[in-house]
Amino acid sequence: MPGVLQQARIPGMVDDSLTDKLGRTFELGPIRPPSEAHSLLIRATRNCPWNRCLFCPIYKGARFSLRSVADIREDIEAARAISDGIKEVAWRAGYGDRLREVAATLCNQPQYGPCVSHVAMWLATGGRSAFLQDSNTLIMRTPDLVEVIAFLRGMLPGLDRVTTYARSHTAARKSIAELKELRAAGLDRVHIGLETGHDPLLAYMHKGCTARHHIEGGRKIKEAGISLCEYVMPGLGGRKMSQDHAQETARVLNEINPDYIRLRSLHVAPPMALWSELQDGEFELQTDDEVVREIATFIDNLRVTSHLKSDHALNLLMEVQGKMPDDKDKCLDVISRYLSLPDDERVNFRVGRRIGLYTRLADLGDVNKRDRVDQAVKSLRARGGDVDEKILNLRNNSI
Repeated sequence: MPGVLQQARIPGMVDDSLTDKLGRTFELGPIRPPSEAHSLLIRATRNCPWNRCLFCPIYKGARFSLRSVADIREDIEAARAISDGIKEVAWRAGYGDRLREVAATLCNQPQYGPCVSHVAMWLATGGRSAFLQDSNTLIMRTPDLVEVIAFLRGMLPGLDRVTTYARSHTAARKSIAELKELRAAGLDRVHIGLETGHDPLLAYMHKGCTARHHIEGGRKIKEAGISLCEYVMPGLGGRKMSQDHAQETARVLNEINPDYIRLRSLHVAPPMALWSELQDGEFELQTDDEVVREIATFIDNLRVTSHLKSDHALNLLMEVQGKMPDDKDKCLDVISRYLSLPDDERVNFRVGRRIGLYTRLADLGDVNKRDRVDQAVKSLRARGGDVDEKILNLRNNSI
């Protein structure tokens, strides 16, 4: 079995005969869902065709454009060539089909560029899924998107899953027949940023869709046999619309019954248009505890069979997740246990979460972690000022 010394020699295995493969490049967009962290990224469109949401800073100042099918195919071919090159390096180094070791080594070799690092990481984590970027690939002409998906599947036959982002408004405009074509071509899952089901809040945030669009688009995707993941943003309603946000979002999701519901708590920063609303006093952030109560209202009103996920660092209580309705009481119990803690305990947990030491309420019982968090709390308080504001800064710095 090759040892550490042979691993260190892996970059030296890249000679002129592999330059053409590992020298290929392809476009990489700026974001993907956290659940697609191990997916191969293929950029089918650039930026966002809507790009007006107050809470989103990602594509501001960037023009949306469709990429040609020919360009996308060329990128897929480049990704395949890089993958083949990495596999050849593995074979030359004596790893055979054990790609993870060599791929993990190449990930840390910046001289080969971001595309080699990305494909290497994809292979190192299994190489089984692909995500079509950017924000709304479904806006492509259906025949073009079908061709892209089919070509991707043909070039990388080992894929278990192909997924993409879409807007509800765009999904609602597609016919069931079109969506079924995409499913037949190999599109397995669509991720949609629902954010809220409350129409006044959708209008305030310039979301560019209504609850009706959310329901119609989501139902069509489900009817076409495509897995659907809807994202909800706790805290988006601020103090003014919190309850309506929670209740109406649950109502809309009850109408859709997606496969997955993912919680992504609101984060407001200067690059966002919502930041100005916050500074002007038009929008008022909730405290962590208020957001937790909002999530409890939301879950209590859910009547779905979806998987609820809390897999983002911004969420305070990441263990609030499970299969609905079986795990509803478990989720509500976690929230109840947190809210029943004394004030100092809740502060301790919030600080522990924001500095990365706690992931579950049970971590409060870990003496070593607890001591470290106690010291962090004392340090925050020693500086004076509002502790809640300092915890918010910790959360913002963790992103």
